Amino acid sequence: MEIIIIAVLFIFVVVYRVKQGESLYKFVVNQTSNIYNKYAPYSFKVVREKVKELGQEYTPKQYLIQLVTFAGGGFLISYLYFYNPIISIVYTLLVVAIIPYLTYLRCKRIYSEFIFEQIQVYVTNTIMEFQTTQSFVKALEGVYTSGVLQDPVASDVKMMIDLAYQNGDVDKSIEYMNSKYNFYMTRNMHQLFLQITKEGSRDTTEVLENMLQDIDMLVEGVYRDRVDRQTFHKQFVQYGIMLYLLVMLVQYLLGVDTYLQLLSEPFVNVCLHIIVLFNSYFLLSGEKYYNENVGAE
Repeated sequence: MEIIIIAVLFIFVVVYRVKQGESLYKFVVNQTSNIYNKYAPYSFKVVREKVKELGQEYTPKQYLIQLVTFAGGGFLISYLYFYNPIISIVYTLLVVAIIPYLTYLRCKRIYSEFIFEQIQVYVTNTIMEFQTTQSFVKALEGVYTSGVLQDPVASDVKMMIDLAYQNGDVDKSIEYMNSKYNFYMTRNMHQLFLQITKEGSRDTTEVLENMLQDIDMLVEGVYRDRVDRQTFHKQFVQYGIMLYLLVMLVQYLLGVDTYLQLLSEPFVNVCLHIIVLFNSYFLLSGEKYYNENVGAE
């Protein structure tokens, strides 16, 4: 009976939207966008705009597919556990509510990878420019005017140049950049150029070449780690889904009728809820680990 009521409500929404001249697809997309624009943090909006600029944002169709997949999967799995449409609807809503958080994690990962690549370009090109100009500020100007950097790193390099001319030294510039991008390669390069600036001109060719080699090795390690993370992530998601579906094995061993009788016991229901929530926490923790600190050293 509950399923029939749900189906009737769904059909009513579809028919109403069609009569209003708006497809259900467009309605879902518009409502999701409105909620996002209203409640998303400013920092997330900035990150997501950069992801869109990079062409790696999901299309509305991809978001709709994700929504349908998560909602359908959440309903099916929870129904296999409890055989109760009301409980399944609650779990379905909870699963759908997680999608913005997963979007947030994904955008942070893409943005982190982008920033790391930009810092790699900044450090490498600054060193090569310095080998020609023998001046840290001139090297920064060469990197900035070359157009190899994108915002926000390009704007921060411009700020470094402005601070250097305002203060007559590079101390504030280096302090500013280190505070914005706390990477091993930036700290080392800045420390080297600070020593060169303080101690005067000297032959730095060998030191800079060694630093470039260290950066190459570091970047290679980061990209290797990225590939390993992607492989681990696929296996982890498969494993997490299999944990959910173990309830099918339990029903096969006990028999569906016996399992339904057990569902009448409150203690069994509580245990099943704990299992579902624990598996969900396990999967979310894995997603958080996969998407965070990517590109960091």
